[in-house]
Amino acid sequence: MKYNELNIESHKSGKRVGRGISAGQGKTAGRGTKGQKARTGSSKKPGFEGGQNPLMQRIPKLRGFKSFKTKSETVYTDQLEQFAGKTVDTTVLAEAGLITNPYVVVKLLKRGELTKKVTVKLPAISQTALEALQQAGGSYEKAERLGRPTTKKEKTDKK
Repeated sequence: MKYNELNIESHKSGKRVGRGISAGQGKTAGRGTKGQKARTGSSKKPGFEGGQNPLMQRIPKLRGFKSFKTKSETVYTDQLEQFAGKTVDTTVLAEAGLITNPYVVVKLLKRGELTKKVTVKLPAISQTALEALQQAGGSYEKAERLGRPTTKKEKTDKK
């Protein structure tokens, strides 16, 4: 007999469990004694902890992450019409009420038409807004985000 002449079935039939003590798997069919997993049709969903509040619900921070990236506020090119011939930065935009405060990241986006010459000093600008600004005769200079002023409380010495 040679190895290539062996008659082997491609699929071996599974072990018949739960057919009594003499069937080779014992009376409990390899499921142990009692309990939820010993019963037929028992399946628990992933993360199930026996009725206790699962870890995924106890600590919802683990499901994703909290982004600490500061969101930028947007200013549009058609809003710059009111600043004709001036230099526009975050303090000017905050005084005009276009952004919440001068310490946020501001990005200039293109919307509408810009016809007047404006010098812009902002942290970010889109490519189309830059083209529209240069077409109107204005210029752009990248400026760093302003840091919030820190106030130090003076300690008074008692004499």
